[in-house]
Amino acid sequence: MQNKDSLLYERIRSKDKEALEELYDRYEKVLYSFLIKVTGDEEIAEEAIQDVFMKLWQGSTGSYDSTKGKFSSWLFTVARNKALDIIRKKARAKSISIDEVEPFLSSDDSPEQQTEWKEEQEKIRKAVSTLSDEQKKMVHYMYFKGYTQQKIAELTGTPLGTVKGRLRLALKKLKRTLIEERRGSI
Repeated sequence: MQNKDSLLYERIRSKDKEALEELYDRYEKVLYSFLIKVTGDEEIAEEAIQDVFMKLWQGSTGSYDSTKGKFSSWLFTVARNKALDIIRKKARAKSISIDEVEPFLSSDDSPEQQTEWKEEQEKIRKAVSTLSDEQKKMVHYMYFKGYTQQKIAELTGTPLGTVKGRLRLALKKLKRTLIEERRGSI
């Protein structure tokens, strides 16, 4: 199996998509379980795996050297380091400043409506602040700038599949956060 992993890795370096898919299928579940144990967070685990395989494809993970150990050990180390990077970024990103989340009020709105909207706006800001930096960027471009997923991919130099994945994870987390917020306020 080790030799097979090394061969797949070399094929990936030659931009063989089938090799990437095969390696992903081989390691995705075990990496996910490992990262859940390391981080205790499903979203961080998913994001780390996505980033690791994207970087494997781009050739930006550093290089695996078979003389220094098993491929699987190297891959687990890369994934663990990525997950820890994500945790550090989240710790630094205590709040988000999205100026585009301005109240859409008119002079016809009652003071109650204005107050209600401001409360909702604060809940949205708080929920968005729980996202990773990359997810915040994707949400910002899509929902506050109105860009398509394709345009976001072009602007950020991120593969379209990654943009879609980050948006999906971001919306899933926002939904969960806002539902928890509502339950807590009842």
